[in-house]
Amino acid sequence: MSTRTLFVTRLYEADLTGEPGFDADQLSDAARAVADEDEAGQAWAAANAYGGYTSYASLDDLTRRDSLFDDLRRSLDRHVKKFAADLFLDAPRLKLDHLWINILKPGAAHSGHIHPGSVISGTLYLELPKGASPLKLEDPRLGLMMAAPKRRADAPETDRTFIALTPAVGTLYLWESFIRHEVPANAARRERVSLSFNYA
Repeated sequence: MSTRTLFVTRLYEADLTGEPGFDADQLSDAARAVADEDEAGQAWAAANAYGGYTSYASLDDLTRRDSLFDDLRRSLDRHVKKFAADLFLDAPRLKLDHLWINILKPGAAHSGHIHPGSVISGTLYLELPKGASPLKLEDPRLGLMMAAPKRRADAPETDRTFIALTPAVGTLYLWESFIRHEVPANAARRERVSLSFNYA
């Protein structure tokens, strides 16, 4: 008898610190400058009970607003190309479809969601004060498990229902866009700042 592992879900992780096109402080300053000026984004966050600011629903031109974001895009392109190869995707024309800013206030969270219409999604971390919330990924089979019992506490990472990832400034995570993910309540005393994006 034997047991085989099928239908693996992969996570790509890289540290962009020191890479050309990445400066966390400069990008964070640029993100905050955009947030200060983006009244539509502020209004969307208030209307949708988003505890902080996001440019997700208001801006789609960050790479044209500031060359820092366009320099970052070139770096992201390289990492996404590597990840797509690791996934054996026959998708030679994957392109950045949307890049947006997330500024999460203390106590705020971002509920579970997926990114429909995209192939690869990701997040890059710019400010992570002590106690900042992790990124929580959910087993994509969860909604189909019906009467399945919970997993034992000693289950390896490959067999857990949820994985909480604790990034550092400069950490880049990439995953396939169908994977449900969330940001639990931010336990830090300061804002948590990140950039998220989709490739399609």
